[in-house]
Amino acid sequence: MSDTSVKQQSTAAFYGQAVASFAVALTATAVGIARLQADAWVRAFLGIAVLYLVTSAFTLAKIVRDRQEAGQIVNRVDQARLEKLLAAHDPFEKLG
Repeated sequence: MSDTSVKQQSTAAFYGQAVASFAVALTATAVGIARLQADAWVRAFLGIAVLYLVTSAFTLAKIVRDRQEAGQIVNRVDQARLEKLLAAHDPFEKLG
């Protein structure tokens, strides 16, 4: 059997769009917090909360990616074992 798994790659346009979107969202949030008519401690709290949210999102994305990659490795090992068993099996072998 041939290896039918295909490694998916993001296009340069998709990568650029994701980076631009992240930059626009972070900039808009920072500007919104800076221009908020509230005390400095409220703006500082919101800034820290946004930074925490961003780092948590990056961590979650990395964990999801790592689990998916680990699952692909397990699937490859299981498929290799199955291929070995199927190759060794002779359906015309007498059972007695």
